[in-house]
Amino acid sequence: MSYRLTCHCGAVEMDVTLSEGLETARRCDCSYCRRRGAIAVSAPVEGGVKILKGADNLSLYQWGTGIAKHYFCKTCGIYTHHQRRSDPSQYGINVACLEGINPRDLGDVPWMDGTNHPKDRA
Repeated sequence: MSYRLTCHCGAVEMDVTLSEGLETARRCDCSYCRRRGAIAVSAPVEGGVKILKGADNLSLYQWGTGIAKHYFCKTCGIYTHHQRRSDPSQYGINVACLEGINPRDLGDVPWMDGTNHPKDRA
């Protein structure tokens, strides 16, 4: 299933192909995601995201283990997507940036236990 993704100001546009549609929607309670508050769905890194406009306008943020890569529009600050640390072959896509999708319509979205993430265990 393919969607158009845009940031708030329109500087970044992408074509996104979701792995399993909106069925993978989830939230995370790690210290970072709790503050961000976004619902994410899955897309494969290989062929799942095609940047149509604004690649040079994306900013990268990494912290902790440095495995996850979080991307934001430099102009409006909107989080668009991230490469997951739980599975680096997947992107987490910000549902709120997908055109035609209202996150409220997803109902009760499950939470992932990012506070006790398996990649944090020795």
